[in-house]
Amino acid sequence: MNVMRAVLAWLVASATLVSVPASATAATVTLDGVMVELRPETRQVITVNHTRGYRARVTLWRLLGGTWERRLRASGRIGYGGLVAGDEREQGTGTTPLGTYPLLFSFGTRTRNTAWDLPHRRIRRGDYWVQDNRSDYYNRYRNKASGGFRWWLAASNVNSSEPLSAYPVEYEYSIVIGYNWEQVRHRGSGIFLHVNGSGATAGCVSAPRWFVRQMLVRLDPDRRPLIVIGR
Repeated sequence: MNVMRAVLAWLVASATLVSVPASATAATVTLDGVMVELRPETRQVITVNHTRGYRARVTLWRLLGGTWERRLRASGRIGYGGLVAGDEREQGTGTTPLGTYPLLFSFGTRTRNTAWDLPHRRIRRGDYWVQDNRSDYYNRYRNKASGGFRWWLAASNVNSSEPLSAYPVEYEYSIVIGYNWEQVRHRGSGIFLHVNGSGATAGCVSAPRWFVRQMLVRLDPDRRPLIVIGR
């Protein structure tokens, strides 16, 4: 067993030592100091607790037998612009939105693994995440061949969209966070949980590659998973 596997095995084995009792009627619960606004039938939560600078502690929790148990933890990252209330965020500020959001689906350079339960889309040539404020597909995954957004705009333009294939490291594995899914223009789009790059993100949450891979294996849509970004 190599060093990384040994560390991962220790993390998995020790995670269940920390637990938080849950009330059957509670609408909120505090996990690792982060207040979680629970949704009906939610039994999986990822908390993001800001530690310093662009660093954060990212933890997976599972509700089992009336108790929230810590399953996995890693050191992650947030946006270079820091944290801001979700309904106050502005596009292009590099800020990560505070709040509770659903985890919708995954995408990446990898083909879907049969062990993954979240819906998954493999990145293809011409795939973008739309950030064009004039588009009906704002904050949606779209291929340029399908049209409906100005994919040709320069990266310096506020309405330029993100070519997903341009980030093969970060988007090897990525999970879509349901921030601004209602498509409020200029509030920002493309907030994901993805693999660490070289530093802070542009507003997403990132974590080590092994951690994001484990999330894809463990997250179950039937458990209504949430991610909660706190201070």
